[in-house]
Amino acid sequence: MKNISKLLIFTFAALFIFSGSAYAHVTVKPSSSAPEAWETYTIKVPVEKETATTKVTLKVPEGVTFESYQPIPGWKVTTEGDKDGHVKTVTWAATDKGIAAGQFQQFSFVAQNPKEETKVAWDAFQYYEDGEIVEWSGEEGSDLPHSVTEITVTPKADAEPADHGHEDEADSKATTPDNSKDAATTEGDGNQTLIITLAVISLILSIVALFAALRKNKK
Repeated sequence: MKNISKLLIFTFAALFIFSGSAYAHVTVKPSSSAPEAWETYTIKVPVEKETATTKVTLKVPEGVTFESYQPIPGWKVTTEGDKDGHVKTVTWAATDKGIAAGQFQQFSFVAQNPKEETKVAWDAFQYYEDGEIVEWSGEEGSDLPHSVTEITVTPKADAEPADHGHEDEADSKATTPDNSKDAATTEGDGNQTLIITLAVISLILSIVALFAALRKNKK
């Protein structure tokens, strides 16, 4: 019975850890934007450990022109560029305690998209206080995927109109539908469905393992 108890504890612990990490991906939004648009991007950094995140570095994709960033209290922002002066990496370093366990932080910046339709990948590097570095640079569907923005003339629901400074704010609010709530709801429902599915699968595997262990003990 001790072995069975250990098996069940291990299974549910693994489920808990995996369920928490399902929400923990570093992402860059919007997921789609128009070619050559000046877009306001936001990188969202959640903490998936019991240790604080103290630094985040984002690689600017090829063809994307970084313009400026929004200052955040408690964070120092530095950029590194190539020989032509084009920004290639942006780093947010905590000047205080950073992002604690159970929290997330968002950093916004403005960049110009490539001229042609394409997909750009945002490689991000998350630094923890204990020295671990999590590289969000894998392909879509991997354990540590990078965030991808599709540059297209038909942006998806979560893409906001680019602000070129030529449109009156009141007119913009009146003519632009607010899709942010629908997009957030859809994303939340998808994550919840994934967690429920994983929970059911883990429960089934636990029951199968339990019966197998009981049969073995009877023998």
